[in-house]
Amino acid sequence: MRGLANAARTIRAWMVAGLLAACLPSPAEAQIGAVTVRSPRPFGLFIGDRFDATVEIEAAEGFAPQAASLPKPGPLTYWLDLTRVAVAPGPVRDGYRLWRLSLTYQTFYAALDVRRLDVPAFAVTFASEGPRATTSATAEVPAWPIGVSPLREVQPPPVADPVEYLRPESPAPRRDPALSRTLAWGFAALGLTGLVALARDRAWWPFRRRPARAFAAAFRQVRRLAARRDAESAYREALLALHRGLDRTHGRRVMGEDLGDFLARHPAYGALAQPLELFFRASGDAFFGRDPSAAARGYPFPDLVATARRLAALERTASGTGRAEGRP
Repeated sequence: MRGLANAARTIRAWMVAGLLAACLPSPAEAQIGAVTVRSPRPFGLFIGDRFDATVEIEAAEGFAPQAASLPKPGPLTYWLDLTRVAVAPGPVRDGYRLWRLSLTYQTFYAALDVRRLDVPAFAVTFASEGPRATTSATAEVPAWPIGVSPLREVQPPPVADPVEYLRPESPAPRRDPALSRTLAWGFAALGLTGLVALARDRAWWPFRRRPARAFAAAFRQVRRLAARRDAESAYREALLALHRGLDRTHGRRVMGEDLGDFLARHPAYGALAQPLELFFRASGDAFFGRDPSAAARGYPFPDLVATARRLAALERTASGTGRAEGRP
C-alpha cells in the first residue's frame, strides 16, 4: 500500500510539472512578440505596379535580425518580384524593441478580372547580440493578400444594338481668336518698333547714311590706345584722336583759343568746359612744350579717357535733338 501511494504522488507531480510547462511560454515565444504587416495600397494594382509593405516585429531587447535570414531581392513567384529590402530599429517598449522591415514589391500578374493574391510568407531569424550568447528565435511573417485588377475588360456586356458600343467624339470647343490676334499684332508692333530703334542706333540699313558720331569714334580710339604699353606715344595719339573728334564736330579745326566759339555753337557740351580747357593745355604741352611728359602728369591718361567718354555720351544724347549743332 505504501508503494502505491508513492507512485501516485510521483504521477501527480509529473502531471503538475507538465501542466506548468504547457502554460509557460517557450524561450523562442518569449523572445518574439507581435508581428504586424502594413501596406498603404493592397488593392487596385495593375501589371507592372510597385507597392510597398512594412513589417513590424517586436523582439526582446538585445536581439537583432540576422542579415542572412532577411528576404533577398529577386523573383519570389512567377508573378511577383521583391525589389528592395531595408531594416531599421525602432523604439523599445516593455523590454521589446520594434524592428521595421521596409519591402518594395512589383507585380507582373496579367489579371483578366479583379482577383485576390497572397504575398508569400517568410521567416526572419533573430539572435542575441551578447558576446557569448547563442540564443536565437524566429519570427514568422504571415502571407498577406493584395488585390489586382485588369487593364481592360475582356468582353463588354452584351447589348441589343452593336452601335451602342460606339461613343460619339466630343466636339472641340470653339474659341474666339479676336483677343489672340489682337495680342499678336500688338507684340509684333512692339517688336518692329524695337527693331527700328536698334537699326537706327546701330546705323543699319536704311539708316546707314546717318553721319557717324565723331566723339564716339574718338572715344573708341582713345580707349584702345589706353591699353598700349608705350604710354608716351599712345598718349600723343590719343590727344590727336580727340582733336579730330572736335574738328569733325565743329566743321573746322579747333584750337585752344577757339574753345569758347565751339561751346557757343554746341551748347550740349557746355558741362565739359573745364575738362576741355585741361585737354587743350595738355595738348599744347605735349606737342609744343619743352617737357612733353609734364602733359601726362597734369592731365593723365584716365582723365583723357573719361573726357572722351563723356563727350561721346553727350553726343549720343544731343544727336537726335539738334542741340549739338546749336539748332533750336
